[in-house]
Amino acid sequence: MSRRPTTARRLADTGGIPFVGSFHPKSRPSPLLSLGLVVGALLIIGYVYHGSGGRSPADAFSKLEGGMSCTAELHRALPGLKKAYGDNMRKVLHVGPDTCSVVSKLLKEEDTEAWGIEPYDLDETDSNCKHLVHNGIVRVADIKFPLPYRSKSFSLVIVSDAVDYLSPRYLNKTLPELARVASDGLVILSGYPGQQRVKVAELSKFGRPAKLRSSSWWIRFFIQTSLEENEAATKKFEQAAAKRSYKPACQVFHLKPLLR
Repeated sequence: MSRRPTTARRLADTGGIPFVGSFHPKSRPSPLLSLGLVVGALLIIGYVYHGSGGRSPADAFSKLEGGMSCTAELHRALPGLKKAYGDNMRKVLHVGPDTCSVVSKLLKEEDTEAWGIEPYDLDETDSNCKHLVHNGIVRVADIKFPLPYRSKSFSLVIVSDAVDYLSPRYLNKTLPELARVASDGLVILSGYPGQQRVKVAELSKFGRPAKLRSSSWWIRFFIQTSLEENEAATKKFEQAAAKRSYKPACQVFHLKPLLR
């Protein structure tokens, strides 16, 4: 993932309301027309938000644009992960964009420590995220380099929306490093091939567009890097998902930690 940190913001943060500002600069639409367009746009977003089962406004924007985010999907997958890992979710590291939202949610769980790594620039952040960063709970770190943690520092490491932007050259180093700091398991959420990703100025922020790979590609890669599937966790997660009639919108891989 060759990229330079920038201050580009993702779609949900650009503040762009559809249609507003699309007029010729010399034309002056009536206040009522402008107000009507804004209200109409908000109604559309509200409809998408309602139809998404109460997901966040950022998710609503993603759905409106036809894109998706595996970090947003992770919020839906957490109940199944809790069933699959149980006590092994006592100390969790999340790696991926919007990690503040994931860490905040995990910290609300009883007997759960949560930490996060944001692989890309944090631009404008809310007060809660600033608090997490200030206290060292969330760090901004380039995951192409060794992580600033000792081996087996966390019971479970969860990665979303990060590996899809890494080339195989960096994946060879990053995935074993992520598995190194996990004592009980590594969970990876990756997009399905053919999915449209959220438009977030990918080239400027990530340095490359997302490369959405098939499950067979990932399985071959895991074998090549000596990472083994955690079959027990996979089965428990699938059973929990079936009970909730939940079908993940992202590929979810459950891997064992490195033995060494």
